[in-house]
Amino acid sequence: MRKYLLLAAVVILAGSGGAYLVFGRSSGSGVTFRTEPATRGELLATVGGTGTLEPEEVIDIGTQVAGLIKEFGQGTDNKPIDYGSPVARGTVLARIDDSLYAARAEQSRALLRSAQQKVVQAKAKVDEAVANTNKARADLKQAQARANQTARDWKRSQALQAAGTIAEAEFDLSQSTYEINNAAVVVSEAAIVQAVASEADVRAAVGDAEAAVATAQAVLRQDEINLGYCVIKSDVAGTIIDRRVTIGQTVQSSFNTPSLFLIAKDLKRMKVWASVNESDIGQIRVGQPVTFSVDAYPNKIYKGSVARIRLNATNAQNVVVYTVEVTTDNPSGELLPYMTANLKFEVNRHADVLLVPNAALRYRPAANLISNGAALTDPGNATGGIVYVADGTKLRAVPVVVGLTDGTMTEIVRGDLAADAAVVVGEARGGGTPNSAENPFAPKMGGSKKQ
Repeated sequence: MRKYLLLAAVVILAGSGGAYLVFGRSSGSGVTFRTEPATRGELLATVGGTGTLEPEEVIDIGTQVAGLIKEFGQGTDNKPIDYGSPVARGTVLARIDDSLYAARAEQSRALLRSAQQKVVQAKAKVDEAVANTNKARADLKQAQARANQTARDWKRSQALQAAGTIAEAEFDLSQSTYEINNAAVVVSEAAIVQAVASEADVRAAVGDAEAAVATAQAVLRQDEINLGYCVIKSDVAGTIIDRRVTIGQTVQSSFNTPSLFLIAKDLKRMKVWASVNESDIGQIRVGQPVTFSVDAYPNKIYKGSVARIRLNATNAQNVVVYTVEVTTDNPSGELLPYMTANLKFEVNRHADVLLVPNAALRYRPAANLISNGAALTDPGNATGGIVYVADGTKLRAVPVVVGLTDGTMTEIVRGDLAADAAVVVGEARGGGTPNSAENPFAPKMGGSKKQ
C-alpha cells in the first residue's frame, strides 16, 4: 500500500517591498502570501490639488491716451525695455508720439492768455464804471442843492407877488429856474440808475472773463496731463513679465484701458492658485503647510502655506472647485510665473506611530486558512479593522483600531500587533490571478512542489 506523506512547510522568500510566505501541501496546491512589515514612523495625511504659479503681486501698466508707440525706455540694466527687464519706480517704459498732444497744450496756453487779457480789460471797465457812478452821485447832489435853493427863491417870489412888490419878469424867471432845477434832479437820479446798472454789467463781465480763465486753465491742465501720459512710467519696482506692444504700434484708449506691460513686484515671493474640490475644501485652513512640485523640476519639493481660501467657487461639469492661494518663497528665482504645480496640503501629521499598508486592512483570506476563524467578523465601523499574520501553518486574524491614513499607509491605534510584524497584503494561488488585495505588478511565486 502506498503511503502519502503530507508535508507542511512555511517558506519565507524575499520579494519586492516585502516578503512571501509559501504554504505547501502534498496535493501540489500552494498559497503564496505577500507580506509587508508593520513599522513605526511618521504619517502625513494630505489633500491633493493642482494650481498655477503667479507672482505675489502683478501690476498691469496701461495707457490713458491713444497714439503711436514711438520708443521704449531703458530698464535698470541700461537695456531697452523687454521681457524680463528689471525696472525701478518711475522708470520710463515707453513713449507715445506726443506731437498732437503738445499742439493741443500750446493752443490751450494761448486761449488761457487771451482769457486772462480779457479779465484785465473787464476790470479796467469796472474802474471806469465806478468813476461814472461816483460822478453821477456828485452831479445829483449838486442838482439837489440847486433845486433846494431855487425852491426857496420861488417861495419868496410867490410871497412878493402877493404883496405886489416883484416885477412880473422876475417872477417868471424864478418859476422857470425852479422847474429847471427840479428837472435836473430827475435827470441826475436817472443817470445814477444808469451808472449803477452799467457798473453791474461790467462787474458781471469780469466774472464771465474770470470763469473763462478757469475753463481755459482746466483745459490746459487736461492737455498737459494727456501730454504727460505720452510718457509711460512704471509705478513700482519689479520685473517685466509681459510686453504687449511693439514700436510703431498704435494703441487706442477707450473705456477699457489697454494693457501694455505686466510687472511682477517681487519674483522672490510667489503664489500658487490651487484648485481644490469641494469634498476636500473643509480640510483646508489658512496657515496650513503645503508642499508642491513642478514639471520643470520633478525631483524637487517646494514648501509653502495657505494664505487665503477664495469663496467664489467655480462649477465645471457639475464639479464645484474652490481656489486656494498658497504663498511660497522663491529665493533662487527658479520658479517662474504660470508654471503648473502639483500640491499636497498637510491635513494631519502623527509622529512615531505604528503603521501598516492599507492593503493589509483590505485583505480577506479563505476561512480554512485562518487559525482563529471567529476573528473573521469585520468590526464594521470606521475605526476598526483586521490584519493577518502568520500563525504556524495558518494565518491569525488580529483585530485593530485604526487612525490616520494617507491613502497608502494607516495608523494602528490599538491592537495585538508589534512593530516589524509581517502582515499579509495579498496572495496568489498556484501562480494564478492574484486576488483583489494583491498588487498585480508584484512578482508571482509558484507554490511548493509535492515531495
